[in-house]
Amino acid sequence: MGDSTHMPAGRRRTTMTGAEATAEAMRQIHPDVVAAYPITPQTDIVMRFARFVSDGVVQTEFVPVESEHSAISAVLGASAAGARAMTATSGPGFALMHEILYVVAGYRLPVVMPVANRALSGPINIHGDHSDTMGSRDAGWIQIFSENAQEAYDNLIQAVRIAEHPSVRLPVMVTQDGFIITHGMEIVETLADEEVRQFVGTYEPERSLLDVDHPMTVGALALQNSYFELKRQLAEAMAASRRIIADVGEAFGRLSGRYYGLTESYRMEDAELAILALGSTAGTAKVVVDELRARGQKVGLVKVRVFRPFPAAHLRDLLRHVRALAVLDRSDGYAGMGGPVFAEVKAALYGLPQGPVITNYVYGLGGRDITPEMIESVYADLGELARRASKEPERVVAEAALTPHYLGVREPDGALISALGALQLNGER
Repeated sequence: MGDSTHMPAGRRRTTMTGAEATAEAMRQIHPDVVAAYPITPQTDIVMRFARFVSDGVVQTEFVPVESEHSAISAVLGASAAGARAMTATSGPGFALMHEILYVVAGYRLPVVMPVANRALSGPINIHGDHSDTMGSRDAGWIQIFSENAQEAYDNLIQAVRIAEHPSVRLPVMVTQDGFIITHGMEIVETLADEEVRQFVGTYEPERSLLDVDHPMTVGALALQNSYFELKRQLAEAMAASRRIIADVGEAFGRLSGRYYGLTESYRMEDAELAILALGSTAGTAKVVVDELRARGQKVGLVKVRVFRPFPAAHLRDLLRHVRALAVLDRSDGYAGMGGPVFAEVKAALYGLPQGPVITNYVYGLGGRDITPEMIESVYADLGELARRASKEPERVVAEAALTPHYLGVREPDGALISALGALQLNGER
């Protein structure tokens, strides 16, 4: 770690990886129970937190288990018993949790889980893309994506307060791109321990298995007479969480000076061409936006910070005046028409009287780099798309929506192609 600079008492400005920043946030949150199983690239998070436990820095009950299925099951039980419970995972480990993710959400337990995004087999790959968490996007968990190590730290602290809010009581996962953020060293500003403790507050469970004066049943069968109503309540809590997430982001901003919302718009005030992205790619895109703005181009970026609940209303407001929009997906839905974020954005903008032409780029699978040059090529494509749409709107809008492009992929001839080349290969010009 680097040297701290002058900060308010107890705060530090130092260099950390995303994994270190996350473990530090967990130390300051001081959960009652953490259960985890190591998996790359998440291992560094829990390894560092386990050291805090071993050194007596925190009095958390740390439960080493034999699989990720057991890890999420252990924190489910701990949370049902009234404990503030956390775990962490990545990629195939996250997929192994899939069944229990639904149980945690269905029981309305405010478990918080950092996730180091990682590709899913096969073939085997340990690097970062969003295939893992996108595969459980409908499990009933709030999903918050982080752009960098600072956001991984800030988002985890906010996640505790969001999850435990009486109007929410839903589990929250906080993602960071595997290796890109988990192992990349950055400057991170941390709060004082007491500030974090006061911000997250003391957990007061609605019910507890250990409350013998108020016994309850957990795990009961719910068939046709009650299952539907329980799922409807979960959906209503997810919808209500939008306001709570915004309120918590505002409160965190007053504390730290770093404000958060469901989305972040970057130089969108008069943007005609825009890219929408999640995670670390948003940071790269901001650099490109600045460079193109310096050349007089009206381009902008929308970062989706909260993927569940999906910020549909925010996007309709942000994008209604944009001429062309590219949605970047770091996973593929294999629907034959683009990635999961693209499908959500199209649905959100459906019916806008003058919405943008929308197209999709799948990129970065298995940790493949996305460069500023690639992003710049997407903006170039958008300019051409907007020009063509002004002449043949119906045809161009339909083609753009139905044809996903693969950015930075190696084609059969062995050459890496640009986004513009992908359009040509698809016969759209």
